[in-house]
Amino acid sequence: MISFAIQPQAVFFATALTALLAGCGGGDSGASADGAGARLLASATRVGPIVPLAAVNLRSAGSFALLSKTGITNVYASVINGDVGASPITGAAIDLTCAEVASGKMYTVDAAGPLPCRISDANFLTTAVGDMEVAYVDAAGRVLPDFVDLGGGEIGGKTLAPGLYKWGTDVKISSDVTLSGGPSDVWIFQIAGGIQQASATRVTLSGGALAKNVFWQSAGAVSIGTTAHFEGVVLAKTMVAMNTGATINGRLLAQTAVTLQKNSVTQPAL
Repeated sequence: MISFAIQPQAVFFATALTALLAGCGGGDSGASADGAGARLLASATRVGPIVPLAAVNLRSAGSFALLSKTGITNVYASVINGDVGASPITGAAIDLTCAEVASGKMYTVDAAGPLPCRISDANFLTTAVGDMEVAYVDAAGRVLPDFVDLGGGEIGGKTLAPGLYKWGTDVKISSDVTLSGGPSDVWIFQIAGGIQQASATRVTLSGGALAKNVFWQSAGAVSIGTTAHFEGVVLAKTMVAMNTGATINGRLLAQTAVTLQKNSVTQPAL
């Protein structure tokens, strides 16, 4: 059964209603495992002004579909719609052909790397990597999460409202998950572990939600399963691995390696 995460702006109303009912003997006073108010969907109502969650500013790192500090490996052929860069590792550590990056450029710190799409610009890459690290710290440092440890780390089968989500565990996507919201809504996922997406599953956006406004901050490794589809900006402290045939509408910004296996990566518009 699909479960829905309550709109974060309504949580305080639902929580107050729960307390009132509990005080009158009208309901269970225990907290839901899926976060405050999540079992009161029918009663939850948005009250008062809404303060939108601010997006993470990627700065120059937002120029890239793929950005890595230690290299990009690839099983031919992948399709990258956007720019690619690696720093401080040599450009020789980018295992992509120019044909695979037909709609973008490859930035390297030195004269190594494929031609004619290679552009040597160490200063730009140093700035971009620094901006990637700042964006990671920003996402990880957001406070007052709307949802804590939702689903015990399993979000498959759920429809998630905009908001700030926090887990002290890995996040698993064992079945399809939907992010439902408008074009100005923002999702930030703070994950103390890694992300494990099962094969042939999909992360889907609905209601006009945009991939550029979805941020997955992961302290552990990220694995996108075989033929799975992912949406959003991945800010990874370590590596991102896309398994065979997986696709993403988003960005892979990794502080170690990115590994590809016949994948499609499409960089969303800023």
